[in-house]
Amino acid sequence: WCLTNLLAGIQDHYTQDQPGVQRMVMKLEELIKRIDVNLTRHLEETGVQFIQFAFRWMNCLLLREFHLRSVIRLWDTYLSEGHGGFETFHVYVCAAFLCQFSAELQNMQFDELFAFMQNIPTGNWDDGKIEIVLSQAFVLSTLFQGSDAHLTSSNPR
Repeated sequence: WCLTNLLAGIQDHYTQDQPGVQRMVMKLEELIKRIDVNLTRHLEETGVQFIQFAFRWMNCLLLREFHLRSVIRLWDTYLSEGHGGFETFHVYVCAAFLCQFSAELQNMQFDELFAFMQNIPTGNWDDGKIEIVLSQAFVLSTLFQGSDAHLTSSNPR
């Protein structure tokens, strides 16, 4: 049942061109533009694009960023969120996760920033840190979910 539920919501993540993953990366970028303008600006100025780090987060569902125990905790929450937990709530988790490192990231240039994003120091994270990220993600989802207008960029590129 759990595996069926998980796969049902993310089928298009693993098809040609991975449109589900692309969609989630775009939603993450729009969300970060709304909640952490300074981080967004810094990433743009240093030339780091969301697709360069967030693609892995969406594709692997943070499995490579955390210990298995923490991933199980995250995924349990996604399943509890019901339909769309892996598709929708995961984006809010990624936003809360990224914002945990906002101040540090804003002090890094491209090479250091890119290396950091490929190996984020979560090895010593315990359940408490995961709970903080989940709590922040829940707040973000409460504020933004179902309000697509809040996640539509008003600045044309």
